[in-house]
Amino acid sequence: MIEYNTKRKPLPMPEYGRSIQKMVDHALTLQDRMERQRCANTIVNIMGNMFPQFKDVPDFKHKLWDHLAVMSDYKLDIDYPYEIRKKDPNSKPTRIPYGGSNIRFRHYGRFLEQMLTKLEAYPEGPRKQQLLDLVAQQMKRSMNQWNPNVANDAKLLADLKMFTHGTVEADIELFAGIQNAIQNRGQKNNRMQQNNKNAAKKKRKK
Repeated sequence: MIEYNTKRKPLPMPEYGRSIQKMVDHALTLQDRMERQRCANTIVNIMGNMFPQFKDVPDFKHKLWDHLAVMSDYKLDIDYPYEIRKKDPNSKPTRIPYGGSNIRFRHYGRFLEQMLTKLEAYPEGPRKQQLLDLVAQQMKRSMNQWNPNVANDAKLLADLKMFTHGTVEADIELFAGIQNAIQNRGQKNNRMQQNNKNAAKKKRKK
């Protein structure tokens, strides 16, 4: 009869699998202390070999012995090479703090909003114009990815002025020029792909 995992006893450390847990359970049944110690050493070595990428991590060996103690419910009577750190069953992982600021328009993303803030405070000059071009390109790209049906230049220009509080001088031609550049780039890529296909066909014919 097949025994399903859902009907088995839950594993205290699932990452090691049921085979390792069975080894630990076997070690608990050994009466001879030296034999029990040898068995524990073997189990820890096998556990370490399961995660070779962590061998150079500080405290890795100590964690393995801690995990062995957890899997034995702290009942394995052996000489541990480290002081075993008991895990509080009621402890909860530390909450990861998230950024407190809200993203006004999620399709633009936080990074683009930060770039727009920098653009507003940037001193006038050629470098500001370069930054404006880059920001405008990214705005158009983000809007096209989010919803091409509403990606019109008037909307993009309105968003740009809103984010920069009207301090950045720009007109609708800024975004129209980007669309032309995108179309030209797409046409160029299509031509290159077609040329590559034609070259491949010629090679096969030879």
